[in-house]
Amino acid sequence: MADGNSISPGNRIIPHLWFDKEAKEAAAFYCSVFPDSQVNSTATISDTPSGDSQLVTFTLWGHSFMAISAGPFFTINPSISFMVIFDSSREKSAETLIDEVWSRLSEGGTPQMPLDEYPFSKRYGWIQDKYGVNWQLMLADPEDEPRPTILPCLTFTGEQCGKTEEARAFYLSVFRNAKPGSLFRYGPGHEPNGPETVMYSDYMLENTWFVAADSVLDQPYPFNEAISLYVRCETQEEIDYYWNKLSAVPEAEQCGWLKDKYGISWQISPAVLDDMMTTGTPEQRARITLAFLEMKKFDLAELHRAFDGK
Repeated sequence: MADGNSISPGNRIIPHLWFDKEAKEAAAFYCSVFPDSQVNSTATISDTPSGDSQLVTFTLWGHSFMAISAGPFFTINPSISFMVIFDSSREKSAETLIDEVWSRLSEGGTPQMPLDEYPFSKRYGWIQDKYGVNWQLMLADPEDEPRPTILPCLTFTGEQCGKTEEARAFYLSVFRNAKPGSLFRYGPGHEPNGPETVMYSDYMLENTWFVAADSVLDQPYPFNEAISLYVRCETQEEIDYYWNKLSAVPEAEQCGWLKDKYGISWQISPAVLDDMMTTGTPEQRARITLAFLEMKKFDLAELHRAFDGK
């Protein structure tokens, strides 16, 4: 069932979460945790390789998210987490709110770093929730440059460790509306992290701010498809452009999905496809599904023909 259009036109890059069966339940839980949040739409895609898959779009604290229940094929891990900024210059109750959100995410969750005072923040904590999604909650310094409430955070570990700065430069070159933010490298006293590794950086791609950092810790958390980045394109030219710029693993190309040279999964999709899947009839959704299951890179004209039954 579709509840209406789901994504703000201003959101071009949207985090996409893959669950076994819990997408709708998880989305409802997150919307109960964060302010200014709601489930926007649900839709079922039938007869996929995963069987019937449920799509959910939702808004958390003003930011668009997508999720799918499509079987136990990928497991969410900490390589992509979500930084949540509680800014007292923006939210008068920031200090109370961070405690409340931490308490809710702790229901069945596992703290990775306790909510406490650290050298870099008066109040910070990292928690993995009961669905496996990782959240970093931080009380911002009101004197710092403001950032949005929720930012995807990319952690480069294992063989990708040390590539944060390179990846940052690459993404800034690929996306047409992009802006560098801050970048801090590790200094003396942070061994085994060396000066070539990044302690913290942020940058904006298509109005979505990202955080990125290196980690030399022995963490078996490579990027995978469980959290991907969904890019909404208006034209076939945009689809072609981002596909050609980002795709680096030919065997990963399927149904609009690709992997870049750092192992991060992206979905390069026409914006109209979201509308088709959330507002179309069951017959239209079935035709669209049959069409895109045969594609690697999306063909926008062919999707329109499938939707219209031509």
